[in-house]
Order: sequence, then structure tokens, then C-alpha cells
Amino acid sequence: MGWGVLDDRHMATPPGTATLGAEAVVDPSIDPSSLKRDGDIVLQPQPSDSPNDPLNWSRMRKESIMLILAFSSGVTTALGPMVTPGIPLIAMKYNVSLDMVSSLIIGFLAFWIGFTTFFSAAGANIWGKRPFFIISTCILLATNVWGYFTTSFTSLAVMRVVQGIASAPLETLVTSTVSDMYFVHQRGTRISVWGCMLASGVLLGQTIAGVIIENISFEATFGISALIFIPILFGIFFFVVETSYNNARPTTTPPAKAVSDEKSEISVSYLDIDEPKETYAQQLRLFRGRLNGESFWKNAWKPVPLIAYPAVLFSTIVYGSYFTWLLTISVLSVSIFSAPPYSLGPAQIGLTNLPLLVVGLIGSPLSGWLADAIAKFMARKNNGVFEPEFRLVLMIPATIFATIGFLGFGMTTQQGMPLVWPVIFMSIHSLSVPFASTASLTYVIDCHPKDANQAFVTINFTKAVFTFAATTYANGWLAQVGPQGVFGTITGVNLVICALTVPAYVFGKRFRSKVSSWRPWKRDGVCANCFYRWLGVLLGRSCPGRWTLLRLRCEGQGAGRKVREMNKLFVKGTKIHCKKMLVVYAKVLGVFRRAVLEAILQILHRPMLSPSIQASQDSSSSYHPKRELLVFLQAIIVVQVQCSL
Repeated sequence: MGWGVLDDRHMATPPGTATLGAEAVVDPSIDPSSLKRDGDIVLQPQPSDSPNDPLNWSRMRKESIMLILAFSSGVTTALGPMVTPGIPLIAMKYNVSLDMVSSLIIGFLAFWIGFTTFFSAAGANIWGKRPFFIISTCILLATNVWGYFTTSFTSLAVMRVVQGIASAPLETLVTSTVSDMYFVHQRGTRISVWGCMLASGVLLGQTIAGVIIENISFEATFGISALIFIPILFGIFFFVVETSYNNARPTTTPPAKAVSDEKSEISVSYLDIDEPKETYAQQLRLFRGRLNGESFWKNAWKPVPLIAYPAVLFSTIVYGSYFTWLLTISVLSVSIFSAPPYSLGPAQIGLTNLPLLVVGLIGSPLSGWLADAIAKFMARKNNGVFEPEFRLVLMIPATIFATIGFLGFGMTTQQGMPLVWPVIFMSIHSLSVPFASTASLTYVIDCHPKDANQAFVTINFTKAVFTFAATTYANGWLAQVGPQGVFGTITGVNLVICALTVPAYVFGKRFRSKVSSWRPWKRDGVCANCFYRWLGVLLGRSCPGRWTLLRLRCEGQGAGRKVREMNKLFVKGTKIHCKKMLVVYAKVLGVFRRAVLEAILQILHRPMLSPSIQASQDSSSSYHPKRELLVFLQAIIVVQVQCSL
């Protein structure tokens, strides 16, 4: 047990455990002198000898790709909240309520980003990441031009949906690109750079957009964004080449041993790869054909069961909640600071984000440096063995800063204290975000590097759902209970979420071992019988020696006739049991579907116009075509939902 991380009795080196020092004898058959190193640190993963392996690229090439993608992600992230300072102006211009603007213009964009990530990640696994980066940038450029010339709220809302779909690759695939190019001890710093750009996009985007909205118009924000995406498209096309590499690499750890009567021989030697280096023209190809034979639809479905991975589940909740809190404060600060006693304009509200940006620019590189420094220090004291759980130490400062920031911001705004105090506590909270983001994202990358694309689909979709809910209900919640009530509740919820770090840290190694042994979709190929054995155990069916059966290979190596017959009987019984359970699950899903549709119906029944505008228009006999169109569209949606119920 190293640093409180409990060892697993079934597997000494579950996926994620890595050797960073020669003194760690993970496999006696490995000659430590043959391992490639960075100083005293053993490289993980071990690079191949191919010049086309991204791990072998020069540092300048890696860093240029990383900076271009990080900057592109920051600008893409800024597209969501950049219109936040102009929410009241948009509501007045198109005669709609604040919640409607917040939901359709900000929340819908986040929702469609999360939904599209299922397909963009699946496609990136099969055809590579480069085509998705380029196509995404082209569509974002076009949608910003569209937004600049929009003349109706309906057109604006549809544009944001398309923009959300196009934003998915630049928000999801960057983390897996980091996993493609960098070694374990280098990932924390790069993830923090990416997180810094994301936070800068959220905060700086609102600051700049506030000035533009107040002095020009909110449509001008899209026009300027279009101009920014022109050099981004140039940089991605000419410098961001394909980073996916599917050829074999050497390893420093033995494969997970299945329960078998046969002895396996493990030999580790560097691969003799005689692979010609690709020319620059070849690297600029948009499409390379299929990189593997995997099914697109299976890859699109794969993120759904990944939520059962403890590491993915933990990172999903932590990263999604901290990003949602950051956006919630941004949305609510507009309502709080635009009302008495502050009464700030859009440009002034945007400027309140500058201190948060400065703190974020300090906290992001600091958290990244600490993530790698702490991991290397703890690994060195742990006989050179690195555990992904070492990344979770950063959750300690994240929890402290978030708690102080939430409580302080709620109390100071409730009492109407001078503006400097709410801004200070907002800055303290923003300092917590890079620590939590770096801890959760590097943790899931280290635990499941091969499934990084699909894991971040799950994370981003959950983040999108959280964001959509927050932007839809935040202003109404604030009006009911006030700032102190809102942020007091958020503090309690956040503390519960942060408390999950303790079991994730202590039992994380055992969780990784169980996942490696149980998961029915693992890459080395598992037949349907293995899936039914796994499913049968989950359904609680008794089976003699079922834990042994779960560890048997599909080929049946070392399994006697009696064991194989027992497998067949167990699988047959599980299939019958599954048919019965499907009826129960169908009823449960029906209840869940009805609850979701009723929630949508409740949202749609809310007035689309703000009370003041509604009252003024009711007293007027003039005809308002935009209002009538919105009411008509709302009525159609309500009828469709009611029919579904």
C-alpha cells in the first residue's frame, strides 16, 4: 500500500499503474537498462522506434500543436457565455424572457455539444482527429458569420444549435490528443494549459463581449469571432497533423493474467520498426481512410457503459460540477450586478471577470506543475511506482477554495456589500476550478488512456446536461431564495461531491483491477458468452465459481470440459433471466421517459415573454409578428410533447 492507496490482491499492476523509476521491479523479465527514459524517469508509455509515432516528435512540434488546439478550444468555449452580458438586451430586442434567452442561446449550445460528442469521438477513433478539427473550425466560422447577419430570435436559436454541434470536436478530442503525444509525467502540465484556455475563454470572452455589446451590438460579437476563426483554421490545417497512432508499442508491465492452467511467456524487447517517415504533404491529408476496423455505431454507444467505470464516474461528476458552478456564477452575476445596489452595464459586468481571469492564468499553470511534481514525488517515494490516484491530491486545495468562494460570494451579494468583496470571492472560487479540472482529467487519462475519447464524451455530455439545467433554472432559483440561499446550497452539494475523492483515492487501484477483469467490451476481444457471464453476475444469479468464470479468456484456454459445460448452462439461464428483466427495465424506462417529457412540458408552459414586456404588449393593440411566431412554435411543441405522453 503506497500513500494510502490499497493494493489489489488479484492484480499487481492494474491498468494505470506505471513504472517511473528503475528501482520498481514490475516484471523480472524486463531489463531496466533497455527502457527509454527522460533523465531518471522511465517513459510511460514506452515509445516505438517509428518516426511517425507522436511520442517521438520534437518538443517544438508537440507544443505548437498543443497551443493551437488549446487556443482553439478556448475561443470555442467562449462562444457559449460570451453573450451573457447581453442577455437583457437580447430579451428586450426579441421580446422574450430572460430564462428563455439563457436556455436557448446558452444552454442549448452546451446541450448539443454534449450530444454530438458521442459521434465525433466515435468518428475520431475510426477516421482520426484531424478531419474533425478542420471541419469543426470551418462550420464555426460559417455559423459566426450567420450570427452576425441574423435578424430573428428563431434564426439565432437555430444558429446556436448548429454552433453547438460544430463545437464538439474542439472541446472533446484535445484531451485524447494530449494522451497521444505526451508521456504520463508530462500530461498534467499540458492539461492545465488546456484548462487555462477554457477558463480564459469563459471569463475573457464575457469581458470583451461586454464592451462590444455595449458600444456596438451583440451581433458584432459573432462577427469578431468569425475573424478570429480565420487564423485558427489556417493554424489547424497547416500545423495540427493526425496524432492517432495504432501500431504496436513496447511495454514495461506484463499483461493482465487470466486464470488459466497454461503458463504464459512474457518477453519484452523493442520493436524493430522499419517504417518510412511521412512527408509533410502526406501529413496534411484530410482523410487517411479507416485507421481500424471498429464499428462506428459501437464506438458511439461505448461511452454509455463507460459511466460504470469508477474513475470515469468520479471525473464526470467532479469536472461537470466545477465547470457548471463557474458558468452559474457568470450567469447569476449578470442578474445580481445589473440590479441595485450595483446597477452595472454590460461592459462593467464584463470587466468584473478580469480578476477571475488573472487568478485563472496563475492557477492553471500552478495546478499543472503541481500535478506532475506531486505525482513524480509520490512515485519516487513509492519505489518508483506511479498510481493515477496520486493526481487526486489536488482536490484538497480545490475543495477549500471553492467552499470559501461560494460562501463569501453569496453572503456579500446578499448584504449588498461593496463590489470589491463579491469580486474577491469570485476570484477565489475561480482558483479552485483549475485544480479540480486538472485532478479529474489527468486521473481519467492515466486510468484509461485507450478509452480517453469515449471517457471524455461521457464527461462532456454530463457537463452539458448540468450546464443546460443551471442556465435554465438559475435565474428563477435566484429570484426565489436569494444569493445566499443559492450559494449555500451549492456549497453543500459541492462538499458532498468532493467527499467522493476519499473512496476514489483509497480504493481506486482495486476499482481499476475490477474494471480490467470484468468489462465485457475490452479491446482484446470478448465473445457473447463472456458478456452474459458478466451480466448474469450483475443480475445477482448464483453460479458455482462465478468469479473464476469471469476471468476466463474467450478461447477457453486451460478450461476443462466441466467448466465449459457449466459456462453454457449459466449463459443459457442468464439469457432467459435477461428476457424477464427486459420487461421490468422497459417499464422503468417508460416512467423515466414520461418524467422527462413532463419536465420539458413544464418548461414550455413558462411564459416566453418577461412580465413587464407581456404587460406592456397586452395593453397595446398593435400586432407583433415575432411574438406571435414564438407563441405559435411553443404551442406546436407543447402539443407534440402532450401527444408523446
